[in-house]
Amino acid sequence: MSDPAMSRWVGGDWPGAFCNPGVNRLRYRLPLVESPPPLRKTANQNVVPLDSPAALPPPSQIASTAMNFNSRYSFRATIGCFVLASGLAASMAMRTGDKPAGQMLTYTTAWIETLDEGQKQKALLPYDSPERTNWNFIPLPTRKGLPMMEMTTPQKASALRTLRAAISEAGYEKSSKIMLLEGVLRQMEGAGKEGEVKDEVYARRNPEKYYLTVYGKPADTGTWGFSFEGHHLSLNFVCRDGQVVASTPQFMASNPAEIQSVVDGPLGKGTRVLRLEEEVAFELINGLSPELQARAIIAPEAPAEIRFVGQPHVTPTAAEGVKMSEMDEASQARVQRLIEVYAGTQPEPTAKQRLKEIKDAGPSTIHFAWSGATKPRLGHYYRIQGDTFLIEFVNTQPDAEGTPANHIHAVWRDVRGDFALPVK
Repeated sequence: MSDPAMSRWVGGDWPGAFCNPGVNRLRYRLPLVESPPPLRKTANQNVVPLDSPAALPPPSQIASTAMNFNSRYSFRATIGCFVLASGLAASMAMRTGDKPAGQMLTYTTAWIETLDEGQKQKALLPYDSPERTNWNFIPLPTRKGLPMMEMTTPQKASALRTLRAAISEAGYEKSSKIMLLEGVLRQMEGAGKEGEVKDEVYARRNPEKYYLTVYGKPADTGTWGFSFEGHHLSLNFVCRDGQVVASTPQFMASNPAEIQSVVDGPLGKGTRVLRLEEEVAFELINGLSPELQARAIIAPEAPAEIRFVGQPHVTPTAAEGVKMSEMDEASQARVQRLIEVYAGTQPEPTAKQRLKEIKDAGPSTIHFAWSGATKPRLGHYYRIQGDTFLIEFVNTQPDAEGTPANHIHAVWRDVRGDFALPVK
């Protein structure tokens, strides 16, 4: 190819986070997580491996920290401290030499061992259960699986370790903040204090109303999977013979997209959980030439929602918009960056595999399309579609305080088939 940017895409390294892990860690570091040393000393100065239980802060320490937080900031901050403290424990305990499937097996098995028989009835389903492909992100009264609100403190910590084993540090940070936004919504919707709640808002907006479900028997051989799901979060995984073979649908959302008010708890005014998913896209659409921008915008109004919600597969549709190969180098770099942001939710090996498949297919196979306004606070939508993937983003709904276009839904789908099930 004559275009140097296209040549770099096809033949060279993918620039950005996954070619420069140090930059990636700096950009996405969790507030309470630092890269741990290879070993940690216990109170009696005995050195233990990080995958030993002795390397983890005890559940009582996490609970004590949460109680202290509770006395200052209320329940919203309690769960916030718990999620972040458990994230610290999970990151310190990661078996860094294992592949993602090995991490998932280790921590899923450990979580299952903490459950009683009644909890197992909810949490463990056959691999071929129709519930495995039943995904959604609306605030349902109940869901498949075992919710965190029905777990003990050690079980919650173990469940969050399982989640952390399945996704990247960036993915865990986003997931934890999405859960914490339930406390923000509870406050904005007027639920009041915990002891004074008399309506359904308190029950509906619960940062612990997230469900972990295991499908099949976790093992080094054979096929099994799990999901972690609740309002505005649906993460789904399948492992086969020690390899992650599916990590979609990958859905994340944020309401509000930006917190406009001063709120109690660990998420402050100005928090934007999915900031890059929106900012880089605005840079992309507004950086195109007038001719390419006109072709990229496929509708003057943004749709109300992403497509194929709750469906186990996307419906094959012709790609629309502008080919990446038609863009200049700066715009191509923004497309790459945007794809990396979504892929970066996954552990590095899974993300690299996604990016390799996209790079191998080439920029002529990737289309970018936009609908709606090209500036914030007005409804907007975009999608990026390739031979192996579909990214969709929409921000049209107001937040709980009525701020226009301040409610994001974003998803990554595998167009060949989600849930390790090929499209028929």
